[in-house]
Order: sequence, then C-alpha cells, then structure tokens
Amino acid sequence: MDFIETQGAQLLRTYNLSTGGHLIDPCGDTQREASMLFEAPFAVVSGGTEDDQILNYGNKTAMTLWEMDWQTFTRTPSRLTAEPMHRDERAEFLRRVRECGFIDDYSGIRISSNGRRFRIRQATVWNVSDALGNYAGQAATFSNWEFLNGEGANS
Repeated sequence: MDFIETQGAQLLRTYNLSTGGHLIDPCGDTQREASMLFEAPFAVVSGGTEDDQILNYGNKTAMTLWEMDWQTFTRTPSRLTAEPMHRDERAEFLRRVRECGFIDDYSGIRISSNGRRFRIRQATVWNVSDALGNYAGQAATFSNWEFLNGEGANS
C-alpha cells in the first residue's frame, strides 16, 4: 500500500470516528476509496504531529487551490497556508480541535503558494489517529471556498 492509499484510508476512518459521517460513499475497497478521496471535488488536507506541523496529504482539489505539486505541498508547514495576520487565530483554532476532537464550522482566509487569497467556509477539522489510536495529527475538509480577488468560487 502506498502512502496516498494508507493516509487516505486513515483520513476516511478517523473522519467517520470523529463525526459519524463519511467523506465519500464507502465501497469496501480501500484502494478505490483512497483514489476517490484523492480525486474528490472537495479539498482534503492533513498534517502531522510536528511542533511546526508539516502538511503530509492534500488531494488534487487542495493542491490546485494552494497551487502546489505533491512534493511541495507535503513539505510545507501548515502555518504557511494562512497569511501571517491570521496565523495566531489559526493556532488557537487547531488547539481547540486537539481538545474537542473535531469542529465542523470553521471559516478562514488562506493563501496559495502564488499569493492568491481565498476564504474557506464550513470546514470540518478533526484529529487523526493511527490504527492503535495514537494521535497522528489533524485533517481538514471543505467544499466551500471563494477567491477574494473575484476569480471565482465553489460552494
């Protein structure tokens, strides 16, 4: 199993455990489900347990929004996906998620690698755990975003 499949399965499992819902319709085929998640029309991202959390997964929609390829995306500190003036707010929010398990009403401004600003709305952010239940980071998903310079929106 490659990392995208393994991480995809972990994200699907922990999202279901945290929220009781499903990111995609389960089909019982882990590889197919991971592929469906990677190709989904909504954004899914996750980061690890580092003190300065590094992104470790982004599906195609997320990488398109942040204008990064896989290599760049998975080496980026998650704090750099937000503008500096919003980083303190983001850090406080992530602390709340660690304590509560998940939150499903997050909104905030993000910035792509090329400086494009976009607002995300109604994001769900949850704690990710490994198969043994050990904390393995956090993940987020959203399908509602709007570019702030009038370049279009998705909802």
